[in-house]
Amino acid sequence: MTYQSTLTEPPTLRLRPALQGAVAILPLCLAVLPWGILAGSMAIQSGLTAAEGLGMSAIVFAGASQLVAMGMIKTGAGMLAILISTFFVTAQHFLYGLRLRECIAPLPLRWRVALAFLLTDELFALTGDHGPARFNRWYALGAGLAFYLSWFFATLLGVVAASSIDLDSYGLDFSIAATFIAIIVPLVRNLPVLACVLTALMLSIGLHHYQVPGALIITTVVAMLVGLLCSRGKE
Repeated sequence: MTYQSTLTEPPTLRLRPALQGAVAILPLCLAVLPWGILAGSMAIQSGLTAAEGLGMSAIVFAGASQLVAMGMIKTGAGMLAILISTFFVTAQHFLYGLRLRECIAPLPLRWRVALAFLLTDELFALTGDHGPARFNRWYALGAGLAFYLSWFFATLLGVVAASSIDLDSYGLDFSIAATFIAIIVPLVRNLPVLACVLTALMLSIGLHHYQVPGALIITTVVAMLVGLLCSRGKE
């Protein structure tokens, strides 16, 4: 079946894989709820209005970069610093795109745009190992939309709760680390990835302890370079 026959596909070939994708990503949707609630509350604490906070989740849809941006807004950082930081925080999406290029490149433009917008760490965790023969765009769309709606709903809860509940006392910020640990650990299957993860771990702890400016950017760049060098050395 060609990608040009989207409108002529039987409903079962669209609905069934979409539902399967939504069910497959459901555990990650539940895990991200505390994170989304934290993002919504941080939006209000950073001085954004409820509409601006929800708009950021609806349009940006990138949890880590949203939290980084809102934290920097709260501290009065400049626009250039925010843009550079969020660029490095989301730099892994370039790698995700390269990995999925064979699967998505043959799709019509509307599909490429939709799946690019919905591509998150969680969606890549589900579809990153799918080759062109296995990749199903409806499966990816169902999973991506389910996660998008969960994130927006969680942000809404955070915005509503921010004015009446002290969310900081619940330790919701640890959900960020817990979510990424659950995503990253199963992907550590070779030496380059292990070296990258260990470098990021040690650098982030050390630089944070000594309060080095730009610690997040330094850690990201150095860890990626270590992974790249190990990969080339292995070849």
